[in-house]
Amino acid sequence: MSDNFFDELCRKALACGADRAAVVPVEKVETDASFRKLCESNVCGNYGKNWRCPPCAGDIDDLIAELRSYRYMLVYQSIGRLEDSYDFEGMMAAGERHSTLTKAFIQITEGDRRLGRHVNLGAGGCRICPTCAKKDDLPCRHPDKAITSLEAYGVNVSRLAAAAGMKYINGQNTVTYFSGLLFDGTEECHA
Repeated sequence: MSDNFFDELCRKALACGADRAAVVPVEKVETDASFRKLCESNVCGNYGKNWRCPPCAGDIDDLIAELRSYRYMLVYQSIGRLEDSYDFEGMMAAGERHSTLTKAFIQITEGDRRLGRHVNLGAGGCRICPTCAKKDDLPCRHPDKAITSLEAYGVNVSRLAAAAGMKYINGQNTVTYFSGLLFDGTEECHA
């Protein structure tokens, strides 16, 4: 795989608003099925209420196996500034900004055949629709655009940050969000 292609992907993520981006081989991505327990605690309120969150996203072992079937992951992060450590509105606003940057990145990489087989992963539940159709027991409105979270795939995001040369915690009064792009690449990228 060409370093030029990796650099191009990173530049695209940065152009969409990411603070940092890096490509890592999938074998360096640590997963842990026990992270599903965090989702089951339903702190975010999306468990069973979002098509791309557990349990609807799929069996954790199947998702980890799917992740392992790819060759590379582009990891990108955004860092939101908060008024203080209790700034819940600031956290939510930073999450929305990260979701917007993830959607923008997906849009500018959509159709790039050099990616080969690929899937986009985001931070938290899918935010393509203002309200997920699952809440009304309806089918996903945009299954081709829906974004499953890194956590639903069992990714240990703090270790992923380290593997990508990034910090998981970026200082006092900040919140950091991560997204990823799993891909195989094509022969065009090996030049």
